[in-house]
Amino acid sequence: MNFVDILCPSCALFLDFDGTLVDLAPQPDAVIVPSGLVSTLEALNKYLHGAVALISGRPIEQIDSFLHPLRLAVAGVHGTERRRSDGEVSLLSTHPLQLVEETALALKAQHPLLRVENKRGSVALHYRQAPELEPLCLRAMQAAVEESPGLALLRGKMVVEAKPGGASKGHAIEAFLHEAPFLGRSPVFIGDDATDEVGFATVQRLRGLGIKVGEGPTVAWQRLDSPADLRNLLQAALAAKTGKISA
Repeated sequence: MNFVDILCPSCALFLDFDGTLVDLAPQPDAVIVPSGLVSTLEALNKYLHGAVALISGRPIEQIDSFLHPLRLAVAGVHGTERRRSDGEVSLLSTHPLQLVEETALALKAQHPLLRVENKRGSVALHYRQAPELEPLCLRAMQAAVEESPGLALLRGKMVVEAKPGGASKGHAIEAFLHEAPFLGRSPVFIGDDATDEVGFATVQRLRGLGIKVGEGPTVAWQRLDSPADLRNLLQAALAAKTGKISA
């Protein structure tokens, strides 16, 4: 894969965070941001004149905390919240989560290795520490979502999440592409998870490129082995384009 060609001045770059830019961790708050990643993203944003956005399941506040002091355009909670490149934030309408939250907390009370994460408009149930509980988590959360109007169930890597039915990474990417500085650019989306598949399909429908990081079936047309590979390729492409090496 020639990232020097992919990272052209006319592209818009959309990046997932966990499992894509950073390695997955046993718990969401245990993620380690590698040295040099923030400066690489800052240089990418400068090179593409602001046409870089993070598309994540995490809330915007968490992304900002990990990448401080850098503040990029970002879609959080699968597009439920979105900050434009000019800093304006838009929020999708949310729906009642009481039944879903009660279900997730009841499971956690029975199985302490589960983790419940409350976000704006969604509830995520993580079972990374107890993968054998996957069928139970799926059944319980699906039943709760079916009884909760306006919600949809989303599966990720060792997590199942109830979110607003109208929120998706694909919709978030399309919203960015209708705004400056993304408008008129060729979209590239890089992600790693089942939650990113709709993003891959979206950019490729718009004559862009989807790139999957890691193993597993995908609709993306290209693939990388790991977040480390992605970071190295981004740094090398930047060096080739600008003559500068990120610290």
